[in-house]
Amino acid sequence: MTEQSGRRFTLSQALDRSPIIAAVKDEEQLRVCLTSDCAAVFLLFGNICNIGGLVEQVKQEGKLALVHMEFIDGLALREISVSFIQQFTQADGILSTKPALIRRAKELGLTAVQRFFLIDSIAFESVHRQMAAGCADYVEVLPAVLPKILRGICQDTSTPVIASGMITDKEDVLTALDCGAAAISSTNPQVWFM
Repeated sequence: MTEQSGRRFTLSQALDRSPIIAAVKDEEQLRVCLTSDCAAVFLLFGNICNIGGLVEQVKQEGKLALVHMEFIDGLALREISVSFIQQFTQADGILSTKPALIRRAKELGLTAVQRFFLIDSIAFESVHRQMAAGCADYVEVLPAVLPKILRGICQDTSTPVIASGMITDKEDVLTALDCGAAAISSTNPQVWFM
C-alpha cells in the first residue's frame, strides 16, 4: 500500500486508476515508467543492496511497488527473503512463482501476486490447483495473448487476474481486459502510455 492524499491505497485501488502495470527490467525503464500514469510498478530487477532504493524511487512518485522475488540477485527463494523485503524496503507486495513465498507474503500483510507460465496443459491445471488454495491476492498469467485460456481462468476464479507476456498494442490490452483480466502487466514502455 502507498499513500494517497494522506491515506494508504491498495493494488485494487491502483488498478482502478490505471489497469496497466509497468513491469520494469532495468533502471532506464524505471525512469520512464515513473513518468507514466501507471499506478503500480513490478520491479523485475535489482539486488539485495539496491532494492530498497529502487522501491523508494517508485514510492516517491506515489506508485505502488511490488518486487519480483525471483529476479532480485542475492535473495534465496525462501520465506526469509520475503521477510527481508518486508523489513528492509517499503515494498507494497511481491510477485513469485513459488507458493511458499506467496503464503509468507500474506502472513506479513504484503500484497501477493502469484505468477504462472501457461506453457502446456499441465501448467494450466497447476493454475487451477494453486488458485483453489486461495493464497494469492492476484494471479498473473503469461502469455496473455491466449484469449480463450485467459477468459477461462478469469471465469474460474474469484482471484483477480493480471494478464502479462507478449502484450504489444492497444488491441492486446483491450482483448485481455475484455476476457476479464483485472489488469495488464507489460515490460513494453509504449503500453505504459496507452
